[in-house]
Amino acid sequence: MKGRGTDLAPGNRFETTEVIKDMDYYEQFPDELDKRIETTFIREHSKNVLSQNDSPDLGFGYSINPYKGCEHGCIYCYARPTHEYWGFNQGVDFETKIMYKPDAATLLEKTFRKESWQPQVVIVSGNTDCYQPGERKFQITRRLLEVFLKFRNPLGMITKNSLIERDLDLLEELAKLELVSVTISITTLDRNLTAIMEPRTSRPERRLKTVETLAKRGIRVGVNIAPIVPGINDKQIPEIMKAAAEAGAKSVGKVILRLPYKNKDLFVDWVIKNFPDRKDKILNRIKSLMSGKLYNSEFHERFRGSGQWAETINQIFYLNVKKYKLNQERSPLRTDLFIRNPDQMDLF
Repeated sequence: MKGRGTDLAPGNRFETTEVIKDMDYYEQFPDELDKRIETTFIREHSKNVLSQNDSPDLGFGYSINPYKGCEHGCIYCYARPTHEYWGFNQGVDFETKIMYKPDAATLLEKTFRKESWQPQVVIVSGNTDCYQPGERKFQITRRLLEVFLKFRNPLGMITKNSLIERDLDLLEELAKLELVSVTISITTLDRNLTAIMEPRTSRPERRLKTVETLAKRGIRVGVNIAPIVPGINDKQIPEIMKAAAEAGAKSVGKVILRLPYKNKDLFVDWVIKNFPDRKDKILNRIKSLMSGKLYNSEFHERFRGSGQWAETINQIFYLNVKKYKLNQERSPLRTDLFIRNPDQMDLF
């Protein structure tokens, strides 16, 4: 389907029954083949907004995801399987049935007021993108930024959408206090590849412009090359890093493709449809990184892979880190400015 990462609706791994529409169904209802699936937004009544992380290969303890599911439709998204927890599928449902948390800012404020909360960096968008298209309407992420600024609690943000520029006023204030770091995810510089791989995201040149805008406004900004897909975008690593440095990024990271659960089926289908001439090369190269499988779930290995090709990617990456003078500034965000009761401060 145009504008979607996949048109597949694989069965939910937690369900015992799966409904499959065969060709007899479509012969009876031919209009279904051309049916456009609109995005549905579902309000979530949350009791807690922070997710605690205990993974040894992630560098943060807490994250916030204002949305479950993501309209960006990135075919490779490792968050797709989480949609099955809510009774949906990780294919087209993940892109078209979006759960949103309108009370997120209120819940975050309640958390910051608790004596048990210890000020620390919270990642906004640890799973799905906080600036996906629905944010234009709901503005949940903007209200979260207001809370972070009010309590002076540091945060890191990850996005691939230039919509973040809407909130430059708040980000500037946070940056002046050394409370925010932004990461812009750039998978490729090829806008045609972006159109089929990440259909509803900002195009690469627009993301680089966002990096430049943030840097000029004094906001700490870096780029993440994620994911690196062997045979598709791995050769672009040097040019992405060069473009990022020229735009003003001070740091760069990378993550190897992750295909948990039925993500493998979705991705293989996508490769066959879009790269039929080199599908075997792409899939075999992925397996060479993942101990002979399409996905290795072991901690640390799942992010960087292993073997000769993983080492080659590392060498290319670190050579260009040095060449473009990236990752030289590693000062932590401040936690000493935290205010547990900011309303009392307003009295004086």
